[in-house]
Amino acid sequence: MPYCDVRKYQKGVEEGESSAYPNNGIKIFYRIYGHGKTKALLIIGLAGTHDSWGPQVKGLTGTDVPNDVGLLTVDENLNGPDEEEERDGIEVCCFDNRGMGRSSVPMKKSEYTTTIMAKDALVLLDHLGWTKAHVFGHSMGAMIACKLAAMAPDRISSLALLNATGGGFQCFPKIDRQMISIAIRFLSARTPEQRAAVDLDTHYTEEYLDEYVGTETRRRILYQEYVKAISSTGMQSNYGFEGQVNACWTHRMTSKELETIRSAGFPVFVIHGRYDIIAQIYYARKLAEMLQPIARMIDLHGGHLVSHERPEEVNQALLELIEVAESKRNPQEWSNLPEESIGLQELGIPLLLKKSNEGYDLYALIFAYKGWSIPLIRKIELRSSTPMLLQIHCQKNKMPSCWCSNGS
Repeated sequence: MPYCDVRKYQKGVEEGESSAYPNNGIKIFYRIYGHGKTKALLIIGLAGTHDSWGPQVKGLTGTDVPNDVGLLTVDENLNGPDEEEERDGIEVCCFDNRGMGRSSVPMKKSEYTTTIMAKDALVLLDHLGWTKAHVFGHSMGAMIACKLAAMAPDRISSLALLNATGGGFQCFPKIDRQMISIAIRFLSARTPEQRAAVDLDTHYTEEYLDEYVGTETRRRILYQEYVKAISSTGMQSNYGFEGQVNACWTHRMTSKELETIRSAGFPVFVIHGRYDIIAQIYYARKLAEMLQPIARMIDLHGGHLVSHERPEEVNQALLELIEVAESKRNPQEWSNLPEESIGLQELGIPLLLKKSNEGYDLYALIFAYKGWSIPLIRKIELRSSTPMLLQIHCQKNKMPSCWCSNGS
């Protein structure tokens, strides 16, 4: 079985750095599919395994048989990939994140962050000998992909973020009666059958599940496939689940990291299911806006696992993304988002007025409109002899409870 031993690829560990990237004998399980000079690294999300990329592996490479399995057959051993396949094909790597599947499961939550897991992915690229790759991530995997792109932009050919959010509170689904029921069922699931039933409701739209394929509904067919897959890999351990949840909750992209991605020169595709009840599309759009002018946003009729529900459309988009990157087209021509307005847009929520020798100072909670970074309490350079004029300023912006400005 192919494993990447993280310890063998740690480079230049300085004092204090080892604790920031705890390897502790971590081994990452991976699989390679297809052959070609074009490389693609696929990063799956929370509680998923490399197998979850099945439709994309088949669509990108034309096969669902791992190369290490194919080498065991007589035909593959004798013939191998032909020259055209080596030149024009796509070689794909999928892997199990730490805490899931056949990869190692650290026991400390602190050993699960999107930064640490991005370093796992970077080590895997070194292990494979890939200098660059197209990086596609789903859900938590998209968060990891963002960190990887900011960490090593020179190793990224293009970036696709599927059903992504910005982490933290953005991971919270829209709370309604359906979601509360799903959450209770998810947390109480103890068997592959129970887990499969709730996974279907979180991954797909009800419309898709109720469609008939022959004489059976897709729900019944997928349920059997899910039970089989979960039984083969085993239920995710509590250590792995809590650790990966911690990675999602603590994920943040700083303005510097976002700027690194924007200025790196590769195109970005943000793909989302319109009816995703796990990762709300609103936050995916916000992420795409923060990555303009190099990002394209596309929403498809589907749920959280839109890569399975609409595989042909997703695969076509990924192939188009690869073509754009390989042809060296200007990534700014790739964006379908509105042009960014001039100047920094800020939104401020007034907190208090403080009397000073020169009048009243307004203190506000400030957010960047193009990137919800850590809010800061700031004293606005706006003074008045009376509080009333400050209130009028807010009302003139048509935001009675907020203060709004265009900075330079």
